[in-house]
Amino acid sequence: MSDDARDYEDLGLVAGLEIHQQLDTETKLFCESPTDLREPAEATHTITRELHPTRSELGELDEAAMEESRVDRTFEYLAYDTTCLVEEDDEPPARIGQEALDVAMGIADLLDATVVDQGHVMRKLVIDGSNTSGFQRSMLLAQNGEIETDEGSVGIVDVMLEEESAQRVEETDEGVRYSLDRLGIPLIEIGTAPDISTPEQAYEAAEHIGMLLRSTGSVKRGLGTIRQDVNVSIEDGARVEIKGVQALGDIRDIVAGEADRQVELLEIREELEARDAAVGEVEDVATVFSDTDSGVIRGALDSGGEVLAVPLYGFDGLVGREIQPDRRLGTELSDHAKRAGAGGIFHTDELPAYGVTEEEVEALKTAVDAGENGSEEQSSSGNRKRTVSGDSRPEAGDAVALVAANSDVAGQAIQAAADRARTAIEGVPEETRGANDDGTTRYLRPLPGAARMYPETDVPPVEPDPSEVETPELLTERVKRYAEELGLDEGLAEQVAYGRRMVLFEEAVEAGVDPTFAASTLESTLTELSREGVDVESIRDDALLGTLLLVEEGELPKEGVNPVLTALAEDPELTPEAAMEEEGVGGVSEGEVREAVQEVVERNAEQVEAEGMGAFSGLMGECMGALRGQAGGDLVSEVLREEIQKRA
Repeated sequence: MSDDARDYEDLGLVAGLEIHQQLDTETKLFCESPTDLREPAEATHTITRELHPTRSELGELDEAAMEESRVDRTFEYLAYDTTCLVEEDDEPPARIGQEALDVAMGIADLLDATVVDQGHVMRKLVIDGSNTSGFQRSMLLAQNGEIETDEGSVGIVDVMLEEESAQRVEETDEGVRYSLDRLGIPLIEIGTAPDISTPEQAYEAAEHIGMLLRSTGSVKRGLGTIRQDVNVSIEDGARVEIKGVQALGDIRDIVAGEADRQVELLEIREELEARDAAVGEVEDVATVFSDTDSGVIRGALDSGGEVLAVPLYGFDGLVGREIQPDRRLGTELSDHAKRAGAGGIFHTDELPAYGVTEEEVEALKTAVDAGENGSEEQSSSGNRKRTVSGDSRPEAGDAVALVAANSDVAGQAIQAAADRARTAIEGVPEETRGANDDGTTRYLRPLPGAARMYPETDVPPVEPDPSEVETPELLTERVKRYAEELGLDEGLAEQVAYGRRMVLFEEAVEAGVDPTFAASTLESTLTELSREGVDVESIRDDALLGTLLLVEEGELPKEGVNPVLTALAEDPELTPEAAMEEEGVGGVSEGEVREAVQEVVERNAEQVEAEGMGAFSGLMGECMGALRGQAGGDLVSEVLREEIQKRA
């Protein structure tokens, strides 16, 4: 066991994964709309919604939904010519799609999970605007699976089949704008048991599950089509769910970073306990900043807003303590204030700064009865404001958190920051956090509870039958087959098996295309063109297959593949035949090849007579240029050798 593993064992690290993967089906999960993504500019109309939390069957309200509802927002949705009434929430959903169900059962089989006898669709309350209905439809499909890692087995708790959320496009003055092209795409969610004990094992488990998913050949590829959520806790810490880890390679850093964050928060808790720390009452401190030069505070006051502060007794020096790279306890307080609509907070560990002077800091502390070293003071009004328990005052100094914002925001924002400061005294809060690009995380909302789930009454139960679903071939086995049966070298075999066009490669080989040529074109050639700036992603699969078949049938020389593919990328509506004609790279007869070669040899007769076959290399390039890619190199080479030998 490595030193790192021993460290995480000492920390009591426990982690689990939730893998969300879009399925590549023809239609969406509960309607017949296609699963193709659109550009926002293609939208034909918009709809708007305002969403509110609803009670569960037991009359309970989910805490995460309640917090989301405190932010007053309107949601706008971009709709397209393919958008249906189900997606707009103006018509009940259809039965669950059989294609998605079959793919999901194949994935469950690869995970050694047991498919349920009867599946019931549930509604999961979602009021962040990502679904027009205010909830996400989800169904438990399978349970009790298992995968293996180098550090031991990891259980698969459940496999869910659900609908993808709408794609967030941008923030607006009124709320958020979403696109309905993604809403309803079939999504499989795989939840592991909390069997993961190191960041490396988390990475390996996610990588293995990703391999199983791609083995089906029926999952979407590309940025945003797969997301990893990670649940992490350490001993004496708390379970924290981290949402939206996009890149597989980030999982190690996210898990390690969250463990470090919880260690720092526990150390802060110990220090706060030793200081007998507490959080005071919110105070209006606008008068302190009546003549301020701080742009943020001045802007809030000039627009009729408020400046509110809360004393943090015993917090001096800890609000500014770093708990993750470039993130401090104060950042945590600020994240909570932002959720209430504020731009963030100021705190005295970072002041004077941002236009706030030393004199204003002193006046602020006096106004809220925050001392430098815990000595009792009175505010200018003479009222005691400390709420520290016990008879003795904290030995450490106090801090102050400050919010300047509109009147309808400031109160909620400073209270949210104060509540998070109180939680710091207790330790690590259970919460949902978002993954940042730099491997750190930010607060999103409280952990959701069971109150957000209730039955879907519009969709009848299904009885999945896994006996009729063929078990997908693992990518590891596919690589071996490509090498042994199709003659690909191991590197190319792995490249095409794990590549995005594996299914297309299979279709090409089945249609009679040479495997090595098909693999090298779909992987190497397209990669080279992409590096040259060609938008290869715009080339349709049927056009790629058609191009490969033209070569196999002798209609298109291999030398003409690049210009044809470039033309297909520039105009996706072209057929391969039309692109071939447009580029002037159609095949020519052997007689036409011989005629062109003879002309080249005749022009260079003296060189041929002097050098014999030594002239071959130079003349080969001239011949290919004369034929402008309309003949294959093998044929040209053969004819050129014959013509040189005639004159040698």
